[in-house]
Amino acid sequence: MVRPVLLLDVDGPLNPDAAKPYRRPEGYDTHRLMTPRWEAAERRRLAWWGTPHKAPKPLRVWLNPGHGPALAALPYDLVWATTWEEEANAFIGPVLGLPELPYIAWSDPRSETADGVFWKTPEIVDWAQGRPFAWVDDHITAADRAWVRAHHDGPALLHHVDPKVGLTADDFARLADWARRLDSTH
Repeated sequence: MVRPVLLLDVDGPLNPDAAKPYRRPEGYDTHRLMTPRWEAAERRRLAWWGTPHKAPKPLRVWLNPGHGPALAALPYDLVWATTWEEEANAFIGPVLGLPELPYIAWSDPRSETADGVFWKTPEIVDWAQGRPFAWVDDHITAADRAWVRAHHDGPALLHHVDPKVGLTADDFARLADWARRLDSTH
């Protein structure tokens, strides 16, 4: 049996970026990160505001150091499915104690979708090529689940994570249970 893939979004599931801005969730540490992509975006924003001489402000990221070992213990091959792309390996993985992981390189420009389907969904299905996968993201909806059922041959779990809370023990239990049930049916 081929191990399923766990596709990981960063902002929302690992970085509860919709939590109250000045109230770090319990169990999380604050990190100020200046990734090349973030710095470029900040410089464009500052130039647009007419203040190109100001220093770019680092991105505030909340990460729970317990998530790395918990993810590594799951019976999956881990893959980044985040707009951080390769920067997740440089900035997120080391903080969580994760090794370098493969990542999905998104199309640029992003693909157009219809009927409420999240732009990542078709690209994830194309990337998976029928392989069983679980995907954790804060943008997953019923439209995405229906689209995956119609276009993906292998089993898939699309697991929505509350971006105000991030991954919880219940989320990890659900992921582990799905992988166990998948293993027992193959």
